[in-house]
Amino acid sequence: MSHVVNLVTFDEKIEVGPDETILEIALEENISYPYGCASGNCGACKSRLIIGNVEMRSHSSFALTDDERARGIILACRAEPRSDCTLAVMNYDDALSHPLKQLQGEVISVQKLTHDIAAIRLRLSEPLEYTAGQFASVAFPGFPARDYSFATPPMNNELEFHIRRMGDQGVSAFVFDELEVGEPVAVHGPMGFAFLREQETGPIFAVAGGSGLAPIRAILTAALNNSKTTQRPINLWFGARTESDVYLEEELKELQAACPSFKADIVLSESKDDSLRRTGLVTEAIRSDLEKLGKQALDGARAYLAGPPKMVEAAQEIFIAAGLDNSRIHADAFYTEEDKAALDITR
Repeated sequence: MSHVVNLVTFDEKIEVGPDETILEIALEENISYPYGCASGNCGACKSRLIIGNVEMRSHSSFALTDDERARGIILACRAEPRSDCTLAVMNYDDALSHPLKQLQGEVISVQKLTHDIAAIRLRLSEPLEYTAGQFASVAFPGFPARDYSFATPPMNNELEFHIRRMGDQGVSAFVFDELEVGEPVAVHGPMGFAFLREQETGPIFAVAGGSGLAPIRAILTAALNNSKTTQRPINLWFGARTESDVYLEEELKELQAACPSFKADIVLSESKDDSLRRTGLVTEAIRSDLEKLGKQALDGARAYLAGPPKMVEAAQEIFIAAGLDNSRIHADAFYTEEDKAALDITR
């Protein structure tokens, strides 16, 4: 049985069927509902249930705590209505409302950044407005659309994405092995809530794992290019497995040289004994550094996290334990299609 959901934030009503979530249908109706992972891990789609009942699929306790659930707060991406409902998006004044667009374009360059990450640059039929840290759905002919984060701040009608080869089949393998300049592409966006709060001048703590460096790079570039905020303290921890997984290092060095307030650490989790870099889990490096910096370093800060879900969740826990409020932690965990399927199976 379907139920009517009144989204008072948008002055819209949608009909949500059995086994459908509120977010799924809102996005199908082209409503600019804020969201990030769409898998119950980031909390970007947090909403207040004013009237009605929902059943929640499995989700991270960091995205939604038991106390929040008791106060009538839900995650739209995990909520299946069990009656007609009325709800409002929380903290919507902090959200962006760039118009959602479905645009056509073509590939203008393909560059291998590592042994399994490729940078692709697209030229669209018209500019797409977005804020650094957001993402878009990208579709190549013959393949299903996949979500990828923008790897640069806006630059007219061109976009850049970093895509990691996840196996021998599917979209990522096609992009890494076969994609050529001139290939047509469709882009739908922008989406995502883990975007740079551009008007703030407080410290930034950024954490990237693997190709999660793409949205973090966009955020850092936009922040450091803002003449009003170039003196703000910015710390980046970039976690990679081995030396062969490190990329954009020269660019990070250039940013550090241009902005003394910016500090970047590259941490290898599977390095050889003779490595001159920091080694171990990137989250342990974060924990150690935050202890040295002290709680006062978190005053007015925002944390931006992107990468594997386990890394993102561990980093969230560390920042919260250090004294940063969860509302100031913005996460973009990189779920594979298998990850998302597993989450729904265990709901």
